[in-house]
Amino acid sequence: MKTKDITQISVMIALIIVLGMIPGIPIAVIPVPIVLQNFAIMLVGLLLGGKRGTIAVLIFMILVILGLPFLSGFHGGLVVFVGPTAGYLFAWMLTPILISFINNLISKYTHWKNNFGSLIISTLFTSICFTYFLAILWLSWQSNISLTSAFYANLLFIPGDIIKGVIAVFVAQRLMKIMK
Repeated sequence: MKTKDITQISVMIALIIVLGMIPGIPIAVIPVPIVLQNFAIMLVGLLLGGKRGTIAVLIFMILVILGLPFLSGFHGGLVVFVGPTAGYLFAWMLTPILISFINNLISKYTHWKNNFGSLIISTLFTSICFTYFLAILWLSWQSNISLTSAFYANLLFIPGDIIKGVIAVFVAQRLMKIMK
């Protein structure tokens, strides 16, 4: 791995940590707050691609497992991987590789190559459909609530995540030009 790759990975890990310092907005319906860290995860997937992005997120998760309070609300430790938000964390680990995979799939079968449309589709599908799928399953099991209740509770996050996804794509497109 080149020095440039290590530097970019380190900067993205720092971004994830910094956005975790912004307090989450609690939701009364479920014990999962609205956070900005998922914006950083989207940006990592868009900017670093599947391999380097996944490495960045995994290193971040290792730091969290070691007990560093880098998650929103200054949480950390192994306990967060069994709590109500663990489904989101597991999904985050796969987000960069899925964004990259879907974007490559779209560019293979269309004329879109890293354009706004393909990046929006790959980001929103991964960050909403895939992440919520895992999160809803985990939240239902961990909190002992029905899948339907977990699904409806997660609907509260969709408008904000769509906005975060669009902004992440916009920012990523601007930064991709600088990074090359």
